[in-house]
Amino acid sequence: MKIVKEIFSWILPIAIGLLIALIVKQFWFGIVKVDGTSMYPTLQNDERVMLLKQSKIKHNTVIVFNAYGVDKNNQAITKSTKYVKRVIGIPGDTIEYRNNGQLYVNGKKMSQSYITKSQRTAGTLTLILKEATGVKLGTGNSFTVPKGKYFVLGDNRKDSNDSRYYGFVPKGKIDGVVKVPFWNSKKALVNSYSNN
Repeated sequence: MKIVKEIFSWILPIAIGLLIALIVKQFWFGIVKVDGTSMYPTLQNDERVMLLKQSKIKHNTVIVFNAYGVDKNNQAITKSTKYVKRVIGIPGDTIEYRNNGQLYVNGKKMSQSYITKSQRTAGTLTLILKEATGVKLGTGNSFTVPKGKYFVLGDNRKDSNDSRYYGFVPKGKIDGVVKVPFWNSKKALVNSYSNN
């Protein structure tokens, strides 16, 4: 009986610790690996970032979302495919995406200081596929982000598969907001970035 109590005394804390870790991972925190160059230079291919599942989604925050059912152009997507993109428009926003790569949200020009001027313009509106339904790009055109949805772009605009092609991302598909550690040189461009 004493042996059983001893075994139980060290198994119980381990079991409780594992349960707490599982709950934290499920509801508050995760680790995600960036796959591809759509967020370059802000995030690198194979870079690992933290995911905060309960963080508020604001303009210019970087998010992770489940692309299954969102990106209908990509036949290789599975139920576990995740995309990492930057939020440009939140529900109710009116967006104008001009020919020169300038973005206006509700009539206010966004700085886009997280990327260079050439990244804002190079290939910005030279789309490989037809633009998404509900999205009207180019100077003089505007569109409104529907309720419960978000308009997202990759920082590497010429190589990013984003809302220009597949439209708006439903809130229910968003896993959380990306964060990087304080020692990461790009922390100011990722962590709660909201410069518009």
